[in-house]
Amino acid sequence: MAEPLTPAPLIVLSGVRREYPAGDGTIAALAGVDLVIPAGEMVAIVGPSGSGKSTLMNILGCLDRPTAGSYRIAGSETAALGMDELAALRRERFGFVFQRYHLLSELTALGNVEMPATYAGLSLADRKARAGALLGRLGMADRLGHRPGQLSGGQQQRVSIARALVNGADVVFADEPTGALDRASGEEVLKILDELNAEGTTVVIVTHDMAVAGRAERIVELSDGVIVADRRVRDRHAARPRPAATAAAPVASPWRVAADRFREALRMALLAMNAHRLRTVLTMLGIVIGIASVVCVVALGEGSRRKVLSNISSLGTNTLEIFPGKDFGDVRSAKVKTLVVADARALAEQPWVAGVTPTVSTNSTLRYGALEVSAQINGVGEQYFIVKGTKLAEGRIFDGDGVRRMAQDVVIDENTRKALFATVAGGAVGQTLLIGKVPFRVIGVTQAQQGGFGSSANPSVYLPYTTVQARLLGTYSLRSITVRVNDDTDTSLAEQAVIQLLTQRHAAKDVFILNTDDIRRTITSTAAVLTLLVAAIAVISLIVGGIGVMNIMLVSVSERVAEIGVRMAVGARRSDILQQFLIEAVLVCLIGGLIGIAAALGFGAAFAAFGSSFSLVYSGTSIAAAVLCSTLIGVLFGFLPARNASLLDPVAALARD
Repeated sequence: MAEPLTPAPLIVLSGVRREYPAGDGTIAALAGVDLVIPAGEMVAIVGPSGSGKSTLMNILGCLDRPTAGSYRIAGSETAALGMDELAALRRERFGFVFQRYHLLSELTALGNVEMPATYAGLSLADRKARAGALLGRLGMADRLGHRPGQLSGGQQQRVSIARALVNGADVVFADEPTGALDRASGEEVLKILDELNAEGTTVVIVTHDMAVAGRAERIVELSDGVIVADRRVRDRHAARPRPAATAAAPVASPWRVAADRFREALRMALLAMNAHRLRTVLTMLGIVIGIASVVCVVALGEGSRRKVLSNISSLGTNTLEIFPGKDFGDVRSAKVKTLVVADARALAEQPWVAGVTPTVSTNSTLRYGALEVSAQINGVGEQYFIVKGTKLAEGRIFDGDGVRRMAQDVVIDENTRKALFATVAGGAVGQTLLIGKVPFRVIGVTQAQQGGFGSSANPSVYLPYTTVQARLLGTYSLRSITVRVNDDTDTSLAEQAVIQLLTQRHAAKDVFILNTDDIRRTITSTAAVLTLLVAAIAVISLIVGGIGVMNIMLVSVSERVAEIGVRMAVGARRSDILQQFLIEAVLVCLIGGLIGIAAALGFGAAFAAFGSSFSLVYSGTSIAAAVLCSTLIGVLFGFLPARNASLLDPVAALARD
C-alpha cells in the first residue's frame, strides 16, 4: 500500500481577516481564516453567497490584501511585498480563470494569451510559440486570430485558461469557472482543470455548485467569513510532469523586455484610440485648434512684421533728418546757414552711412499749358530716392552728372501727374513744364507713396539741389541733410556720431536731428504687442485643449477600469499601466499637433492663393516648438489620469466589470 503524499505547504493563511467599511463601522467578510494548501492539491472553496469565498480567493491570488493576519506563499510573507512585487507573484506564480472570462475585446485569442508573457519579459517568438501551443492543446488552434466577440463562452473560457498557464503558473485560481457555461462546455473546462492538477498544478476552485466541488480532492466550506468544514473527498494522485508548453522559457534581455513592454503599451493605446475613434477625434480637436492657432499667429506675426518694416522702409525710415538750429522750435533756425554740401560729403564718408542727400526746398507755381498748380519744389541729391525709399512709376531719375551740371531735369510725383498731365497722350515723361519762369523737362514719375513720412496730398517735384540753389533760390546753404543708416547700425548711435562730427566741423552745436527710426520702433513695438496678444489667446486655446485631453483621459480610465484590473491580475506593473495611458495621451496630443501644423500650413497656402499683399512666414523653430509643446501637453495633462489608472486596486477594478 502506497504511503500518503506529504508535500510541503505552498499557501499558508493564519488568522486572516478582511474588513470593509459599512456606515460608521466595518463588516468582516473574513473573520479569522486559517488555511494550508499544499503544492499540487486541488481545492474547492464553497459556501453560500456572502460567505466570503470570493474574498478569500482574491486574497489568495494577491488581488486584495487582508486587513489582519498572515498570508505566506512558498514561505514569503505577502504583507511585506510592494505593489510591483505582488504583481510579480501574479505574473510568475499565479494564473486566473474568471467566471466572466475578462478577455480584452481589442485583442485576438492569441493576443490575450500572450499578454502575461509580455509582462514577464519573454521574447516575442517565445511568447507566440507558447501561446499558440497552449491554445492548440486546448483545441483552439483554428481560433488564434479570433477576437472574444467571435468565440463561444466555452471557447472564451479556454482562452482564459491558456492565459492563466502561459507563464507556467504554480497555482491556478478558478472563480466559478463553469458559472456562465452550458453543461457540455462546463464539463470540458473541468476536464482541463483536472488535467492541469494531474500535471502538478495547484488548482483552487471557488464555486457554489457542489457537483463542481466534488471534482476536487478537498472541499473547504465557508460561512459568514469563517471555515466551517474542511474535508478531503478523494485521495491525491501522483502528478505527471508538465508538458513542454508550460515549461520555463528564457527571459529576453532587459532592454528587449523594456522595448516589448513599450510596444505592448503602444499597441494597446493605438487599439483603444481606434476603438473610440469619435472620442479620439474630438479630443484631438482642441489640440489641433491650439497648435494651428499658435503656428498661424507666429507666421502671421512674422509676415506682418516684415511687411510693416518693408512699408516703413518705403516711407524713408531708418534715416536721420539733420536741420540747422539748436533744437525743434528754434525760431532762429532759418537764419543758420552753416549746414552746407561739404557736411553732406563728410557724412557720406562714414562707414555706417548707406546714403546721403542734401535737401533744399521752396514753393512755386507749376505750369503746363493752361494748367497751373502750387507745388513744393525739392532740390535733392542723386541718392535721395534710395535714401527715402521712393520708387519710380515710369521714366528715370537724374544722376550725379545731372547734379554737377545743374540739369533742368525734373522728377514729378503722382499728385503732379494727375494735376497737370492726366489727359496728356503719351504721359508726362518728356513733357516740358515751367517752374516759376524756368522750363524743366520731365524725366520721371514716382509711384504714389503711402501715407507717412515725406508724403503729402500736395504736388511735389524733385530737381537736382544744385539746380534749385542756382536757378531758383540763389543761395548755397541747405534746408536739411538726410542720412540713411545701415541696417546693422543702431540709429541712436548714428545720431550721436552725426552730432559729434558736425559739432567738430562747425565748432558749435548748431544742428538738431529728427530720428525717424524712433517712429519705426514704436510701430514695430505696437505690432509685436498685438502679435503677443493674439499668441496669448492661441496659447489659452492650447491649454484648454490640454484640459480637454485630461478630462477625456479620465473618462477613458473610468471606462476601462475592467481592462486595467485584468492587466494587473495577469501581472502588469504600475509602470506598465502608467506607460500605456501616458502613451495614449501623448499620441493623441502629438497626432493632434501634427494635424494642427498641417492645418496651419494649409491656411498659409489658402491665404497666399487669395493674393494678399503679404504672406505668412513660417518658422521651423516655431513648428518644432509646436510639436514639442503638443507632446509635453500629452505628458502633463495625461499624467494624472495615467497615475490614477496605475493606482487602481486590482480587485476593485475587476469588480467594476
